[in-house]
Amino acid sequence: MTSPVSLRPDPAADPEAGPAAGRGPGAPGRSVRRGWVRRFGVRVLSLLVLLVLWQVVAAAMRNPSFIPSPRAVWDQLVQTSTVHDGVRGYSGHLLVEHLGVSLRRILVGSVLGVAAGLVLGVVMGTVPWIRVVTEPLVTFVRALPPLAYFSLLVIWFGIDESPKLWLLTIAALPPVAVATASAVYAAPAGLVEAARALGATRWNVIGDVVLPSALPEIFTGVRLAVGIAYSSVVAAETINGVPGIGGMVRDAQRYLQTDVVVLGLLAIGISGLLIDGALRLLEHRFIPWRGRA
Repeated sequence: MTSPVSLRPDPAADPEAGPAAGRGPGAPGRSVRRGWVRRFGVRVLSLLVLLVLWQVVAAAMRNPSFIPSPRAVWDQLVQTSTVHDGVRGYSGHLLVEHLGVSLRRILVGSVLGVAAGLVLGVVMGTVPWIRVVTEPLVTFVRALPPLAYFSLLVIWFGIDESPKLWLLTIAALPPVAVATASAVYAAPAGLVEAARALGATRWNVIGDVVLPSALPEIFTGVRLAVGIAYSSVVAAETINGVPGIGGMVRDAQRYLQTDVVVLGLLAIGISGLLIDGALRLLEHRFIPWRGRA
């Protein structure tokens, strides 16, 4: 007497049915959560290891003016964030106020630089003779360190906010212009010709075909521009930069307050990581196909 034939698939014979078979609809969600927890744990562990190494090196050097200890930097964080012995923060401003002023400068300079670079990049990518004329100039400006032309900006615009914003704008413009021009120039010719055959105007082709195909490279240029603006903020605030996180770092360097310098650098770096994370979220929101096509 033969046994009845089972209609249930045999996991051993089905290559698709691995260890995850039969775990239910919630298995992918649990796997994603475990992966996120694992990555978070690795990052926390690496941060702890870095702090331990920092403490060991600082203790071995025994020179707080050269390498301050994590505790000294923490004490400066508390002191610059509160009113201590009648002194408000650093140079009369709290740390969050210094950081807020610098972030405002970076935001304004980055927005202006990105907007100008986007327009210039589109024009360079669509009008060949303008590309030939402007590309060497954009490359020349991109190769200049910010301090190389900051003195000239101070002569032209004084020592108030104008030269700082101009410096950050000029520093942020070339990466966006170069990335946009290259992406626009490399737009799919077949899609462009198809749009023109359907009666699309030049501006319709740019807005509906060229720019969407160039978005990944444009976002890369924007992230580079914001990073360059962050790296230029200390240079922008070397003159009359207080309040400002770069001005605070520059002022502390004059008096060998290394713990304040390290605190300012950490504030710039951590805020830069947060801004870059926000830009990456925007990138995933507007370019969901990147990395999947």
